[in-house]
Amino acid sequence: MPHKIQNLGSSSLIHVLEVPSRAAEFVIVDNRKMPTFGAMKKTPLYDHHQELGARCIEFGGYLMPVSYEGIKQEHHAVRTGSGLFDVSHMGEFFVTGKDAASFLQMLLINDVDACPPGKAQYTAMCQEDGGVLDDCLIYCRSVEEWLMVVNAANVEKDWAWVTQLKEARFAEADVQLENRSDHMGLLVLQGPSSLNLLKPFTEVGLDAIPFYAFTQGPVCGVPDVWIATTGYTGEKGVELYIPTDQAEGIRAIWTALLDAGAVPCGLGARDTLRLEKGFNLYGQDMDETVSPLEARMGWVTKLDAGPFVGKEAIASQKESGEYRRLIGFVMDEP
Repeated sequence: MPHKIQNLGSSSLIHVLEVPSRAAEFVIVDNRKMPTFGAMKKTPLYDHHQELGARCIEFGGYLMPVSYEGIKQEHHAVRTGSGLFDVSHMGEFFVTGKDAASFLQMLLINDVDACPPGKAQYTAMCQEDGGVLDDCLIYCRSVEEWLMVVNAANVEKDWAWVTQLKEARFAEADVQLENRSDHMGLLVLQGPSSLNLLKPFTEVGLDAIPFYAFTQGPVCGVPDVWIATTGYTGEKGVELYIPTDQAEGIRAIWTALLDAGAVPCGLGARDTLRLEKGFNLYGQDMDETVSPLEARMGWVTKLDAGPFVGKEAIASQKESGEYRRLIGFVMDEP
């Protein structure tokens, strides 16, 4: 779905600035009184965001930067150069064991067998009625080792669903689940110059990593960083997964890339960039009341890949042809 965005003022922040109304304690952020909604988490880079003058909000249980210099500037930095995002609030589940692939095939709508070691795959989890519980990425390290990355706002819901299905359908199988969402950092470098900017800081041959693939190697001296050619902006780039027990390493990578010319970007630009590219956002374009077909995710819904949760409902909907469809609009004027 092509999109053009001519005016990227503050009004373009549709959903990421929504803050639920509920009783709360308060903290002072950016000289403003903000509700804590309990104990908000912070990424290892929170102090760096404050030093850069970031405007922060609560999102997915974390205090996250929504913008620095401005959404429009950050948006265009990614389209013309390179932008750096801290999205360490995302959820990471590790799925391991001899039956891990079979478990994921039951859980997800895409064909897990089509994701060999070293590759990534976009997919989703559905309810029995075909409603989308969450969209996600999976990374195959080996047929017995997988990383599943879910949306920050859905971590608790997703973890409950995944563990419930494991106990209900794979209780006797060789499958181990580990929720490491609070123990993984995620830095995202995106833009046409992003790979060249990163090259001096790693010995990994970045040009040799295919699209939607990954490898592991050192970055800024930090060992075993997951370097993935995935992203959510529609631009060339990498996503860097780093355990938070290497917090100083995360800070070192962030600082080095900014010093090399990357522009710090917040959740606001991440939203406008994905919207311009036509990428879906959970909670905005689909949820439990919307099927993958309705959300234009039929291209990742592999009905012939084997049984998965929601398959019968989705197949019935496809056969009937009677369902809503998400449509994108192109704006030709500011």
